[in-house]
Amino acid sequence: MSADALETSDRPTVVPPRDRVLGRLLERQAERHGDHMLLRMGDTSWTFRGAAAIAARRAGALVEAGIGPGDRVVIFCQNRSEVLEVFVGCAWLGAVAVPLNAAARGAQLRHMLVDCGAKLLVTEARLLDAVRQCGDGLPLKAIWLVGDGDGEATSGVSPQSMPAVRNPVDRAAAGPGDLLTILYTSGTTGPSKGVCCPHAHVYWWGESSAELLGVTADDVLLTTLPLFHVNALNSFYQALLRGATLVVEPRFSASGFSNSLVRHNATVTYLLGAMVPILLATPPQLQDRAHKVRVALAPAVPEAFLKPFRDRFGIATIDGYGSTETNFVIGNPVDRQVPGAMGHIRKGFVARVVDEDDNPVPDGIPGELLLRAEEPFAFASGYFNLPEKTLESWRNLWFHTGDRVVRDDTGLYRFVDRIKDVIRRRGENISAFEVEEALSSHPAVAAAAVFPVPSDLAEDEVMAVLVPAPGMTPAPEELLDFCRSRLSYFALPRFIEFAAELPLTENGKVQKFKLRERGVTATTWDRETSGYQLRRD
Repeated sequence: MSADALETSDRPTVVPPRDRVLGRLLERQAERHGDHMLLRMGDTSWTFRGAAAIAARRAGALVEAGIGPGDRVVIFCQNRSEVLEVFVGCAWLGAVAVPLNAAARGAQLRHMLVDCGAKLLVTEARLLDAVRQCGDGLPLKAIWLVGDGDGEATSGVSPQSMPAVRNPVDRAAAGPGDLLTILYTSGTTGPSKGVCCPHAHVYWWGESSAELLGVTADDVLLTTLPLFHVNALNSFYQALLRGATLVVEPRFSASGFSNSLVRHNATVTYLLGAMVPILLATPPQLQDRAHKVRVALAPAVPEAFLKPFRDRFGIATIDGYGSTETNFVIGNPVDRQVPGAMGHIRKGFVARVVDEDDNPVPDGIPGELLLRAEEPFAFASGYFNLPEKTLESWRNLWFHTGDRVVRDDTGLYRFVDRIKDVIRRRGENISAFEVEEALSSHPAVAAAAVFPVPSDLAEDEVMAVLVPAPGMTPAPEELLDFCRSRLSYFALPRFIEFAAELPLTENGKVQKFKLRERGVTATTWDRETSGYQLRRD
């Protein structure tokens, strides 16, 4: 146990290891909190007692559909109560929930559906066409539709309305290290990877976050973030573990943010880095300080926006560091926040800053952030179907984040930049590889290089430098139209530039650092100023 860590016995809120399983947590908290409200989503409400019953009955419906322990169930939906209903039903049964980004399209969506080998797809009728465009050969045996509408057969499977909950089944005897969910995160040098998250891994996400935010049974947590991301999933765990109430909104609305906080009597909320400057760009409202929110979990907010946000909205923010593969590993409570810094290592985790050969570097010297967990199964167990990638990322018994940080002599960590070839835009991880693949599949494009450029708001914008095929002069609008069915809307490049050739190394690799250094120029096409309408299909 490191000096930074605290023994579990000194943490009275931590549940025993055998209870760090979602089905058991639902039973345990039902006994403690009974008819107290756990979840509100639109017209749907769950009490703590009701949540356990819903999980058992939804698991019964899954059994009737031929789903058993270990089977994968894809959930391809926007925020709605059925997402969590199927998620807890899978956990109760011992099946594996696979929530996918509802904006996924084309090759990325097909890859995830095929890779996870899902037997059942739960989706909205309006998203079914995106699945149909993935072509035949999907492993699906059944499709459940939620919400209004119907759909045609997809990959030889006729969709049916999501069946009503059935007779309950007994909770599976899952352990803390058993697989709960697979969360796909964007690849950096290849297709999206499925992160294998054991029960205890997601439990510790909720426990660590709730501890840092000071969540109690009197709190109302409000999230507008998507339930296919670990951030929103772990807000459900925070409420479950602390006896609080979670309110889930369909989506983030800058203009409706303050009104939503007031309407739901929220006391804690969740933001991503780009959301804060977006909110500050909206006209001030009387409601901006009429709420009861004391704190927002808001990682990666640029330092310049922190004080203006607190001055206007009266909400303290907490920064930190976590990834789908690891946990909420770095962060400080409100009274120890240092603007521009991620914070200190949390209890139960160990960090190291290293050079390219994994040797520790002195404090004050930037290096790659490596992480370990001291609690069993508190990190992901690897990448689904990718043993080589798992070994690469977890080499030398440390998880390699691909992020460059610097640690000072007080143990405070600051983020420097990303080593991996990934673009972070509006809270979404975008694989440059996947965007390049989509652009290069257009017959008028001979080569493509995709990379991040700074955004006016925060995080990154997506830029592409393209080499046209001989004799071809594609229009940027034509390329974006072509990619709309192949990429998530947020992955479509904002900036496009054409070049006769790309800068290459001697072994033929694109020297992206040269393109990033050049960035946006007078000849770069800008989607924001061109009049092109970006639709979120």
